[in-house]
Amino acid sequence: MANDIQRLNTDDPRMSQVVIHNGIVYCSGQVGPNFNTVREQTIETLERCEKLLELAGTDKSRLLTSMCWLRDIKDAPEFNAVYNEWIDAENKPTRACVQAELARPDLLVEVQVTAALP
Repeated sequence: MANDIQRLNTDDPRMSQVVIHNGIVYCSGQVGPNFNTVREQTIETLERCEKLLELAGTDKSRLLTSMCWLRDIKDAPEFNAVYNEWIDAENKPTRACVQAELARPDLLVEVQVTAALP
């Protein structure tokens, strides 16, 4: 039933930034387009993920999954250095990290997260 689905930040004609269903928060993929390095883009991307989680009423300590895309998998150590500082070590989600051609050539990192509501 559509009534038990909540959609947030629906300004984009293609998607909602957040969908909440059955106590689970699904966030759209986030990027850090305002910076040029993997480190900077990762920081901005994860900050954007946190803002969406907050908007939905949860936080990164309740993450269930994390899907990470890197333009070049050789950047994984730099990405992981930031990600490992960001993640809640007591509540690590499942995760996948793959190399992918992202939507724009200036994007180096994209992250999508799913979390539980409190």
